Amino acid sequence: MKTEVIVISKPNQMLDAFEIRRKVFVIEQNVSAEEEYDEHEEQCTHILAHQGSRAIGTARIRQTENGTKLERFAVLKECRQLGIGKQLLTKALEICKDKDYLYLHAQEQVIDFYSKLGFKQVGSRFFECDIPHFKMELTNQ
Repeated sequence: MKTEVIVISKPNQMLDAFEIRRKVFVIEQNVSAEEEYDEHEEQCTHILAHQGSRAIGTARIRQTENGTKLERFAVLKECRQLGIGKQLLTKALEICKDKDYLYLHAQEQVIDFYSKLGFKQVGSRFFECDIPHFKMELTNQ
């Protein structure tokens, strides 16, 4: 089935994105809901991957004082290895095509995924929500 990635524009789409993040981060990875949902939700651009009427992946884009940050990439467990993460990242990069500097905090197990798509690892390993991460950057798209 064809996957479509859209910019969220309706409240029900936002609820779908939050539910995906709840399943992936709060349930699977034991991140507290208080840490997962934050004060930045309303100022971010959120994207949603869906197949038909089923939402299967999400991410968000946030302007920070350090640049444009790509974050909260989440794909439902049963939909991983289908290229959904790459489609989400491709859409995020398309949205950010006029930005000079993009960065993200990649969980250690997905460093290779982001590297293959042009991101460079910078700095030392650090922990967010007890999960090892590395900062990764993309410049001069």
